[in-house]
Amino acid sequence: MSDILRIDQNQRRSRGVVHNGFIFLTGQVGNDMGGDVRQQASEAFAKVDDMLSQAGSDKTRVMSVTIWLRDLEDYDAFNEVWDQWIVQGQSPARACAKAQLADPRARVELIVIAATAAA
Repeated sequence: MSDILRIDQNQRRSRGVVHNGFIFLTGQVGNDMGGDVRQQASEAFAKVDDMLSQAGSDKTRVMSVTIWLRDLEDYDAFNEVWDQWIVQGQSPARACAKAQLADPRARVELIVIAATAAA
């Protein structure tokens, strides 16, 4: 039995991997690719919350988030959603950049590293 837990795995990727006290989540995007950045970010954060829960953790244990925006004009709108999602006093390390995303309809993609729940 492996000490590595893979969440929602297929031939190419796992949506999450848990090992040695860390949770690594692949790029999470919204469900409604027709939505604006606020809607897509809210949906992506809901996916992050769900994946962290599956791994026995939560957003208070997020250590790093990489944010890819299709358009930097969405930065302020994205931050409105970020500020509602993040727990005050628990801000992770964070980087944000403009990127050409795999799905051209996606406005935001999140890559997350978190700690597992304290033993």
